Amino acid sequence: MGLSPPAPLLLGLLLLQGVVRPLWGDLVFIPSVIRMSGPAVSASLVGGTEDVTVSLALLQDAEGLLPVPSCGVLSNETGDWSLTVTPRVDSLEVTVRLKRDLQWCASNETDSFSESPCIVQTLLVSASHNSSCLAHLLIQVEIYANSSLAHNASENVTVIPNQVYQPLGPCPCNLTAGACDVRCCCDQECSSTLTELFREACFTGVFGGDVNPAFDRLCSAPPAPGVPDWSPLLCVQSPLANSPFLGYFHRGSASSRQRTSVDVYLHTDVKDVSDFGYKQGDPIMTVDKAYFTIPQVSLAGQCLHSAPVAFLQNFDVRCATHLEVYQERDDIVNVKIKNGAIGGIVTPKVIYEEATDLDKFITSTGIISQRFTVKFLSYNSGNEKESSGNPGYQLSKPIRALNTNRMNNVTTLHLWQSAGRGLCTSATFKPILFGENALSGCLLEVGLHENCTQLRENAVELLGSLIQATHVATRGNSDYRDLGDGWLEIIRADTPDTGADPSVSSMNGFCPDIPAQLSIRILISDAGAVEGITQQEILGVETRFSSVSWQFQCGLTCEEKPDLAPLSASVQFIKIPAQLPRPLTRFQINFTEYDCNRNEVCWPQLLYPVTQYYQGEPCSQCVAKGLLLVSFFILAVFLSDPWTRMCKAWS
Repeated sequence: MGLSPPAPLLLGLLLLQGVVRPLWGDLVFIPSVIRMSGPAVSASLVGGTEDVTVSLALLQDAEGLLPVPSCGVLSNETGDWSLTVTPRVDSLEVTVRLKRDLQWCASNETDSFSESPCIVQTLLVSASHNSSCLAHLLIQVEIYANSSLAHNASENVTVIPNQVYQPLGPCPCNLTAGACDVRCCCDQECSSTLTELFREACFTGVFGGDVNPAFDRLCSAPPAPGVPDWSPLLCVQSPLANSPFLGYFHRGSASSRQRTSVDVYLHTDVKDVSDFGYKQGDPIMTVDKAYFTIPQVSLAGQCLHSAPVAFLQNFDVRCATHLEVYQERDDIVNVKIKNGAIGGIVTPKVIYEEATDLDKFITSTGIISQRFTVKFLSYNSGNEKESSGNPGYQLSKPIRALNTNRMNNVTTLHLWQSAGRGLCTSATFKPILFGENALSGCLLEVGLHENCTQLRENAVELLGSLIQATHVATRGNSDYRDLGDGWLEIIRADTPDTGADPSVSSMNGFCPDIPAQLSIRILISDAGAVEGITQQEILGVETRFSSVSWQFQCGLTCEEKPDLAPLSASVQFIKIPAQLPRPLTRFQINFTEYDCNRNEVCWPQLLYPVTQYYQGEPCSQCVAKGLLLVSFFILAVFLSDPWTRMCKAWS
């Protein structure tokens, strides 16, 4: 009959004697009982720790009985164990550590996954004052042999294979270096005995080591479920080493060059298209066959110091750069730009604006803030309003608008550009740009006892300030002085009513039907092309208000400070096709197996290499190769056995 474990017996003995409970000065170990499975454990001794001595004792059981703990003999070194006491604030950190290396534990075990523990001992940490026990910490040690200690990891340098010919990670489930990972049958560090324990539960797929699966088009691969019956006739006869999963990822080479700045260099392959004339969006070229670059901000908010300037695309950006990597460009004043198809050289007009208050532009951490503005102007524009296209609208150009209700009728449509706290009173305006969907908003301060009628009027006034126009131009060069030259009246739907409040709004802090959102929808369409460039025009503009019920937001109590009501405005460009798409025939609707967009096999593209959609090779080469294949086919027919028989019969 086996003996009982020593830890429960000692714990019961300590409970009967009252030594585990907090004693003199509420001195106690936290936790008071620890089950140890590693080489070190720690606990905290809290309470009156002044003049307290901490000792370690190894308890030996005899016939299942543990001795009564005694604090008369104090020791910090007990066989294979050491005790370390570190003072903390109002506490002591006690650490018990195994002095021996656990390699001997693994070397003594023939089976790394032995069911019996390697070390089984019972330790007692005591806190005493003048040989009087104040608190005890019971540690039950059970340490098993670790498989990671059974095999020494190789100290050789890891050799990275060439992933063009073999996978970079042949065994993804091998997560522990020098150890056997359970259920990872491709782990070379697992012995055959260990692998047999989980042979039936190995990881499958790529994680389990199948990193180079057979291509489903190989003749040696088993057919996938649901494939057509004729699929084996079109299989590919190829060795397994010729896999589509290899050779197309990366070369594996690394560059040791360290860049100190955060510059992102784009357009490494310079392509000069200026000889055929600039189109909107083309990079501007210099006479040195290089891009004309100005610092710009990327979509991620990063400052790009070598970003090309695009033709007819204005921008106004702010860049933040550290002074250590900042370099002033002196050559931008003398840069010479190619004029395009007309020929000649153009020198840009560069204007520097010096700042007097440097604290607004240079922070204490050495970050300098700069503003860069690029604007394209018409040469013969004079004092006239700049056009937004000729004749159609250009992308990112302002919408041309008129307000016939005032003398100075030239205007445009706007959105908010919030600043500071985002209040509507401090927000500025930015024009709506053609072809760019946008969303903006601001915050309106509202009091607890706000009059709902006045609140509606304020909201309508703020939203209406964005569209102080009655007509918009159909084209980008419509004449402001001639209302009949392609001007469309703005359609205003669902104009909000700012009349008397309903009966439900008699309570303070609640107002229904508050105009909170303005939606601007602009219909556009292609209206032909000029010199191969598509011209777009506006077909109609509609504005619509959306109302919400506003309620004052209170915390635990409703204070008299104003609340913030959000207002928003959005613009959406909807493109109307110039011609309606051809409707699908009944055959196309019912027989979807001939639809190339829904099926992997496309019979209409059987002769795809000789059609105009194939761009891999010149058309002449495709036709020549096709005729060569046809000649081979005819030659094979003539040399076939049936044709030979027919020739013999005729002769």
